[in-house]
Amino acid sequence: MKKLKIKTGDTVRVIAGDNKGQEGKVQKVLIDKNKAIVEGVNLVSKHQKPSASSPQGGIVKQEAAIHISNLSLLSANGEATRVGYRIEGDKKVRFSKKSNEVI
Repeated sequence: MKKLKIKTGDTVRVIAGDNKGQEGKVQKVLIDKNKAIVEGVNLVSKHQKPSASSPQGGIVKQEAAIHISNLSLLSANGEATRVGYRIEGDKKVRFSKKSNEVI
């Protein structure tokens, strides 16, 4: 299993592609595909058939997955940073390489 440096709940900025510059919170990480679903970013239109849960049906907007390489983690002060790991005491923690703060 591959270790990804972006986790669910992190705030990220898109650094490449059509959605470059947009920011959002990670809703889900797809480890096997190296992709993440970010809230409010990379919206696609989906044709939905009428069902019991949505009797109207029609065209709905939903988030599509973005490759992890196109995302950059935002630190507490809102600037993009890379992520590193280090051991503090007996715990392994993530830290911002730009500000050297624990995330």
